Amino acid sequence: MPINAHPDYVIAEKEFYSAQTPEEQIEKLKKMISVAPAHKGGENLRAQLRLRLKKLLEKLNKSKKTRTGSQTGIKKFEMQAVIVGNANSGKSSLLNLLTNANPEITTYQYGTTKPQIGMMNYATVQIQVIENPAIDSECYNRGLTNSADVLIILVTSIPEIKDIQGKISNKTSKQIIAFNKIDLLDSEQKRKLEATLKSKKYDFILISTKTEEGIEDLKGKIFQSFNRIRIYTKEPEMSMEKFLKEKKTKPVILNPGATIKDVAEKILHGFSDRIKETRIWGPSSKFSGQKIGITHVLKDNDIVEFKTK
Repeated sequence: MPINAHPDYVIAEKEFYSAQTPEEQIEKLKKMISVAPAHKGGENLRAQLRLRLKKLLEKLNKSKKTRTGSQTGIKKFEMQAVIVGNANSGKSSLLNLLTNANPEITTYQYGTTKPQIGMMNYATVQIQVIENPAIDSECYNRGLTNSADVLIILVTSIPEIKDIQGKISNKTSKQIIAFNKIDLLDSEQKRKLEATLKSKKYDFILISTKTEEGIEDLKGKIFQSFNRIRIYTKEPEMSMEKFLKEKKTKPVILNPGATIKDVAEKILHGFSDRIKETRIWGPSSKFSGQKIGITHVLKDNDIVEFKTK
């Protein structure tokens, strides 16, 4: 603090050092310059402040350019969920528990500066899960949130829910409220929390990224939120017993109401025209190995066998 500093300068200086983001620091620094001592002895101080402002602006512009480049090239998978939350809510820890990703987990604010991507293996399918930088940070990727199929809104308090939802323009994606850090609550506090969330009709789950409580249930909730069906294909020469034992093929992911033709076309465009016989095992069949037509409506976990012309 300079000698003979005005009280407004003292306040601005304190605000500058408590600022959480570069934008806030720039704003407070401009205020410091405007209220800096005007006497000749303050010229050196004002020059130092202007130089610091210049460096902050350059750093911010460089960061924005880097972010713009890093936001491109994220290939969206068939099923994509994005974790959204405030700083230090446990987003990196959650991504680590849900997927094969190994993000850096920090104890300071805004540790994640670009989206972190992982793949969640669940119920024989792969789901792309992305950690978006803190929603209250300059690194937050709005486009990523707006294009997601499912949003995992990670919170540690009830007021955060409305606050975060108010910042999200995507109103069509499914939203799961993941309430973290329940390891800090006793059983009665958990009961009251659950009752409150139910009364507000949230699709929620209570979790702890520290004890891993609720993580497996969250995986199931994420998968169910996509409302897709899994259809498996079997080679004609393979017995059903061997297929069920090995089940190495990845399922074809389709929307409810899909037909045999949809499966065939997803495997290969024009493939449905080459099919001469189709057999099916599973929930939509009347009996194992039933012969069906191309318009047959499928159900989740059906197994299909194609014979071609």
